[in-house]
Amino acid sequence: MNSRTIIIAEAGVNHNGDTALALELVDRAAEAGADFVKFQTFKAAKLASKSLSKAAYQKVTTAAEESQFEMLSRLELSHEAHRALIDRCAEKGIAFLSTAFDLESLGFLAGDLGLKTLKLGSGELTNGPILLAAARSGMRLFVSTGMGSLAEVEEALGVIAFGLMREGAPSSRADFAEILLEPAAWEALRERVTLLHCTTEYPAAVEDTNLRAIETMRQAFGLSVGYSDHTEGNAMSIAAVARGASVIEKHFTLDRTMDGPDHAASVEPDELARLVRDIRAVEAGMGTGIKQPGPAEIRNRASVRKCVVAARAIPAGRIIQAEDLTAMRAAGPIPAIALWDCVGRRARRDLPEDTVLDWDVLSWDV
Repeated sequence: MNSRTIIIAEAGVNHNGDTALALELVDRAAEAGADFVKFQTFKAAKLASKSLSKAAYQKVTTAAEESQFEMLSRLELSHEAHRALIDRCAEKGIAFLSTAFDLESLGFLAGDLGLKTLKLGSGELTNGPILLAAARSGMRLFVSTGMGSLAEVEEALGVIAFGLMREGAPSSRADFAEILLEPAAWEALRERVTLLHCTTEYPAAVEDTNLRAIETMRQAFGLSVGYSDHTEGNAMSIAAVARGASVIEKHFTLDRTMDGPDHAASVEPDELARLVRDIRAVEAGMGTGIKQPGPAEIRNRASVRKCVVAARAIPAGRIIQAEDLTAMRAAGPIPAIALWDCVGRRARRDLPEDTVLDWDVLSWDV
């Protein structure tokens, strides 16, 4: 039986700093049937330098003259807002999830809120301190790998494994490679970590998606691998599930035309609901991988498959030739693939044209 794909509705910062809007995003994600609704937890002062300019896509979707720090400051969610969102999630039957962008925020999610699951964004793939803290938080981890090479993903896993298996601080980066030589480290990673393939662009072009990387990482590390989808539409998410993605994360918004850095690269609630339905349909259609007919097909075989029929009248005693026979839909007992096994046998009785043959009317008595 296929495992169920985890679907994360990525609300992110599409609340525009408005708690009421964030609560509505929870409602819409729950109605769509997502498993998680995910937000972002950060302190702007700890996330970005005040002099840092925005990313190119952010300049297109928000005021270009504004610094990244100023934009992020408007998008912070207070601790009280987090608690309100968790309460709404419990009410609506959807799990709350957030991405921590700094150590203080990670501590708040793990300690104050007691979350069991944490998302780490692609920007943290090379952030050793937060990877180490996340490993020691006790939370299950979804780790996005956008902008990363296979070697960088491996080193990040080394940091997490070190955090899971060792106490204290590492002495050098060599400790991360060394810990991965231990089979127990990989067992610990399999229990706690799901990698997410990702293309860090908003929106990402389909031709940059590289879905085959899902299987590459699964084979390289033996871990569960999902897909964080930044493309427009749902096609790449559906394809990722068909390729075995265990998790799908998709940005969503109430309205793509709203001002904000991520709205344009997000799906709206009806599209999110369609995505959930389509993923569940793909799961149902994946099957066991064993090539054999199912019950519905077995019912149809007699009506659809061809059997051996007399192509013309065959008198009793005639040695049957290939030209005497044809293959037709007739629900007969001799399958068309056995037509040549009938050639050379003698007709036991007269066989009018269109007679459906069975083995009882044929004899080897030549």
